[in-house]
Amino acid sequence: MNDDIFAPTRRRFLSLAAMAALTATPMLAIGSPAAAQGVEAAQRIADHFSSVRSMTGEFVQFGPRGEQTGGKFYLQRPGRIRFNYEAPSSFKVISDGQSVVILNSKMRTSDLYPLSKTPLKLLLDDRIDLSGSKVRSVTQEDDLTTIKLSDRQVFGNATITMMFDPKTYDLRQWTITDAQGKDTTVMVFNVRQGVAFPADTFKIDYKLNRELNTRKKSD
Repeated sequence: MNDDIFAPTRRRFLSLAAMAALTATPMLAIGSPAAAQGVEAAQRIADHFSSVRSMTGEFVQFGPRGEQTGGKFYLQRPGRIRFNYEAPSSFKVISDGQSVVILNSKMRTSDLYPLSKTPLKLLLDDRIDLSGSKVRSVTQEDDLTTIKLSDRQVFGNATITMMFDPKTYDLRQWTITDAQGKDTTVMVFNVRQGVAFPADTFKIDYKLNRELNTRKKSD
């Protein structure tokens, strides 16, 4: 797939990146004995996160140019997530397990991408698998474990970085860095787990998406 996963004007609404630079602790070099232990610890954390089948809460997002938005998110494994951005933003991002759509109600636009071709797939998988060459680095600190993942065959040079509390294994924030190295940050808080959602929470209106794109091409 092309390294430019998302169009530049849409990228900041899907890219979920780290809020702070990770400079406190050197990263473990993958392949070393210390790195192997780090990956094992990271897999335990990832397994715990994967065991959380649903969650909801609030988020704050920081874009690559420092812009800030917020709202509510809903996650249901496998493959489903929804971001409702608060006003004045008119965006929603929804994944139904197959596709990811970016909706702009103000501009009446809809952009659709295969979930399997985005870094969000690694976050939303039924089980987050850290085997093989997916792990780029593991950083362990007293108050933070950071796992950086990539899958070049799926989404090119983009990466996703997940940050967990090493004691509770709770997710604090996650990161997508695009092929141009641009980051957007989402921090999550007031999180509740094991939540049941209405059936249409993660529904994508594919007919509307086709209609909007047909109209856009004819304009």
